[in-house]
Amino acid sequence: MSVFKFKEFEVAQDRCAQKIGTDGVLLGAWASKYKTPYNILDIGTGTGVIALMLAQRFHNAQIEAIELDEDAFEQAATNFENAQWSDRMFCYHASFQEFFEEVDDTYDLIISNPPFFDSASINNNATIEKNREQARFDQALPFEELLYGVYKLLDDDGIFSCIIPHERETHFLKIAAHYKLFPSRITHVKGTDSSAIKRSLLELRFCESEIKPDLLTIEISRHQYTKDYTNLVRDFYLKM
Repeated sequence: MSVFKFKEFEVAQDRCAQKIGTDGVLLGAWASKYKTPYNILDIGTGTGVIALMLAQRFHNAQIEAIELDEDAFEQAATNFENAQWSDRMFCYHASFQEFFEEVDDTYDLIISNPPFFDSASINNNATIEKNREQARFDQALPFEELLYGVYKLLDDDGIFSCIIPHERETHFLKIAAHYKLFPSRITHVKGTDSSAIKRSLLELRFCESEIKPDLLTIEISRHQYTKDYTNLVRDFYLKM
């Protein structure tokens, strides 16, 4: 079995199309820096790694997660059951669209590492393994539907946190503004000083504010990590 070991929990991932990667760990460590949430929703939880990181960070939080893919759902549910915080973690097997149409609750923090390739740009003739395609491409959950669901489920004073490709940030924020969701914090992520910005970590709220994005660089050189990155993830990775 493929198991990824963190300092306080383990994540089995052999049944998930999308394995644990830097994006999810970054988001789990970065989200909600200045506000303590008590009820959290993780959209498209996959292995459940982000939800588990939040359970470690926020000791009093109740955490719910949603996963559409059956294998990933079963694996996330098992990972939750095996964690020391299992009594306050639950996973639903549903699409986010089904979930937000049926649920009346609101959440202090909604978090998502969403499908991030624009399905419209993909060659229909390309051969792509189905579950991986669903996990990586936004056909299953377009940004418009993601943000509409967040608009319906987010508490008036809540936070929505996500990570997306940097080149889609302007488009994403334009859709978010339609739902009165505005950035309260942005971190741009690049691999090294000399590389281009690859990701945008976004925190959105139902209020407009003047913000200045900050920058996070992951590596000085291969496997030599910057102080900022190390400080962000050191509570989770075994060898940090």
